[in-house]
Amino acid sequence: MIRQQKAGLERSMMQGMKPSSSVSSLASAEKQDVTLSSLTHYTRRPSAQGVGPLPQTGRRHEDRLEERQQEMGEADDRLKGAVMPKKKRKKKSLITVNLSGTRYDIIRQMSEKLGYVVAKEDDPNSYLFWNDCFVATDRISEMKSFQRINHFPGMGEITRKDCLARNMAKVQKQLPDDFSFSPKTWILPADHSLLLNYAKDLRAKKKTKTFIIKPSNGAQGHGIQLFRNAEKIPQAEHFIVQEYIDKPLLMDGYKFDLRIYVLVTSCDPLRVFLFDDGLVRLSTEKYLAPTEANINHSFMHLTNYSVNKHNEFYEKGDSLSSGSKRSVQFFREYLRQNDINDGVLWQNIGDMIVKTLIVSEPHLLHAYRMCRPGAAPGSDSVCFEVLGFDVLIDRKLRPWLLEINRSPSFGTDEKVDYDIKSALIEDTIRLLNIKISDKSRNMAAQKAEARKRLFRQNKRAEGPDMTEYEKKRQSIEKRKEDLKETLARIRKVSAREDYENRNRGRFRRIFPPDDRGRQEHYVQLLSSTFGIFMSGKAPAMQKEIQRVYNNKLKEVDIMDMLAECEADEKEGKYYTGGPNSKPRGPKPLLSMPVSVPSPLENDDDEDEEMEDEETESMSASGSPSMGRQGYHPGRRPGSSGRPDSRMSNDGTSSTFNSRPNSGVGGLRSRPTSNMSAANQRSRSLSRTGNGKHTPLQRSAVDDNFLLSVVKEREDELTRKTLVALNEMRIKFPGKSDQEAEYILDKLHENWKFHKPRIASYWLVKLDSIKRRKVIDIVRSNVRAVLLRTWRVSDVDSLKVYRIFNRVFNRLLWSHGQGLWNCFSSSSNSTSWETIFSKSSENICEVELNCCRRIVQLCRDCLLIVYQFAAEAKSSQSSTPHHGSVDDRSSTGQSISTRDKSLSLIPPNTQTMSQKYSKLYPTTRTQTMGS
Repeated sequence: MIRQQKAGLERSMMQGMKPSSSVSSLASAEKQDVTLSSLTHYTRRPSAQGVGPLPQTGRRHEDRLEERQQEMGEADDRLKGAVMPKKKRKKKSLITVNLSGTRYDIIRQMSEKLGYVVAKEDDPNSYLFWNDCFVATDRISEMKSFQRINHFPGMGEITRKDCLARNMAKVQKQLPDDFSFSPKTWILPADHSLLLNYAKDLRAKKKTKTFIIKPSNGAQGHGIQLFRNAEKIPQAEHFIVQEYIDKPLLMDGYKFDLRIYVLVTSCDPLRVFLFDDGLVRLSTEKYLAPTEANINHSFMHLTNYSVNKHNEFYEKGDSLSSGSKRSVQFFREYLRQNDINDGVLWQNIGDMIVKTLIVSEPHLLHAYRMCRPGAAPGSDSVCFEVLGFDVLIDRKLRPWLLEINRSPSFGTDEKVDYDIKSALIEDTIRLLNIKISDKSRNMAAQKAEARKRLFRQNKRAEGPDMTEYEKKRQSIEKRKEDLKETLARIRKVSAREDYENRNRGRFRRIFPPDDRGRQEHYVQLLSSTFGIFMSGKAPAMQKEIQRVYNNKLKEVDIMDMLAECEADEKEGKYYTGGPNSKPRGPKPLLSMPVSVPSPLENDDDEDEEMEDEETESMSASGSPSMGRQGYHPGRRPGSSGRPDSRMSNDGTSSTFNSRPNSGVGGLRSRPTSNMSAANQRSRSLSRTGNGKHTPLQRSAVDDNFLLSVVKEREDELTRKTLVALNEMRIKFPGKSDQEAEYILDKLHENWKFHKPRIASYWLVKLDSIKRRKVIDIVRSNVRAVLLRTWRVSDVDSLKVYRIFNRVFNRLLWSHGQGLWNCFSSSSNSTSWETIFSKSSENICEVELNCCRRIVQLCRDCLLIVYQFAAEAKSSQSSTPHHGSVDDRSSTGQSISTRDKSLSLIPPNTQTMSQKYSKLYPTTRTQTMGS
């Protein structure tokens, strides 16, 4: 067979076939498992650069052609047989959800709607776990930091009926006024005698009460019974007995209760959200006061869905406002139609929920920290929980807590169920803020923490051999660490609140509340509950509660404290000067350096020479200027040519230049002309009886004199800053200053019309980043004013700029509420001026006026930005013409501040379309030619 193929190949070669035909024939030979080397002994290895030209030899043309075809076939075979390396596809990471523990399909639907992938099996590495039943503490302990599970350990302290009754009884005994929303409850068999004594007292008063008994760990209405006689209640069973509320609020003659949904996202610290909708569950038989005749009518006295759905009169509604199951929003509208204030009732329900969770917080926090011993306080919680509160409203519109469900039903038998529960689950998963980067970020944090523990140095404990200097330094270092930890926690809480406010959907945060008075009351109750349930750890926990929940320090305050600590370290304020407390390193500078005095006969000449030099260094107008090059006040004529190393280049003591936030370190100018005469007087006063200076006397005089001179100079520059700020104006893009002032006047004249729109724009439409950009328009120009007025390179070291920063941060306080409060004519406790009244820092009247002007500029800037956005939005619906706002926005001008002498627009200011493209994503700017 091989010989026949070879002969056929040779015949085709002799007949002058094309090379492509030979290659195809070789390919067919390859299919029959015949190698090229077996066809002929003339096969050669082709060169590395490919098949070269035919060799010029004396062989026959047919032989050379055959050899050439064989080389081409071998190269083609080698290319076909080569295995090309497959490009590895990068596996796309996805957020997986483990739903093997739940039977509700609505959870899978909402997870997929948010872009999550449901794991096909019980994947232990999923990001989210959802279970319908209780979760063991061991499983929570094994959870990774990036994972979330929908149950807390210790939540049974309020979800089990007997535990809730026991804990409520304890706090009602200590705080009866705050925890009176739970009916009288007895736990059987332990409290059977107390129940009988209570019934006996009622008979003595000729009163009759109805009692309802429930299994301690029951659900769905199983085992619930009503009794008119307490003596007939069996005592051997594990039941709870409650006073039956026999005067409930009725809807169309039917008794009902509310299923309120509450989300707890964290217990360390506690964060609680109330869903603004829920279920109204009506009974299916019209209500009558309980008697011996109707006491067994479950469809009249019980509102459980699992009980009433078996009644033939149960009505399935096709909307949220009909049927035996309706929405809470319908109920609130029903109250408003009957002239009942539903807002007060809803607020009372939220207050009741917060107080109930405050009772559970000591148990939750203890159980969670036991399960997560390595987690830092305040870190992201791996647990969350959706609770179902069953609330009954009586005729006096007073809410009563019946029970709490830790696994509320998410069945969607009716339309009202699907509409409410789908929104609830969707908003819950979104509020968890699960990101794909959580896994890598948490793993990196664990490695960093392990590395920190590995390389941590053993701190030297305090002992009798520890010097006073070392104790002071150690205390400052500890304070710095505490401040940094507090600062990190405040920033994290701020970022979390910003995300929650943007993604909470139909949830409303009820703890921690926004109301400061309500917050302080809740914190007081929280401290009391820790004292009731955890008396041994109560003092330590109460301090932690005050630090976490009632912290009044803001981020800027902590930054100031850190700067003070660093200044103390730099200036050596922890050096006490004792015999055994010698500081390490060079001695800190405490006064002006003193050079070696020259002979007495040269003193008068030197005084006159220094006086002349200082006079020449000042300009005629009195403005500061740099001194003569090479001149140093600390150098005397008889000293060496090198100035003292502790003297700065501008002739002031380095002690003052090193003080942060004093506003002196940036001054490069010489003192005023009055310094020469005062300096001469100070020398005459500091001479001793023999005509020479005493170093100690001269140092004290120089220090006091320099302090007064620097203070005067700071006051002068602050006044100039105020003048510059008063001359600044907010510029409208494409309009003159007169037109911008006219726009502001019109906005103030029609303030009642624009007020709700500006409030919605500033507080709702703009997020924290865009609000900060609006304030930064004024901030950047104020910074430019300080650079020009104070003539410094580091504006951050100025005291006045630090004061301004506190004002800017206050205006952004509470998601922009700080600036919005400035539009109110009445002064209140949230005014920005309170940051100085409560501060230990002294603020002069000129600095306060500067702050007032800055607040006015920020107000004008907000109004101009609002008007620009409104005009740009209105221009979208109409064709732009020459001279419109859209046309003028392309000229490269931006909203900025200007004064009379110099435009304060920074050199790198972007055009309006570039700078505000992020502020107004829906605004389109067009050029003149469009």
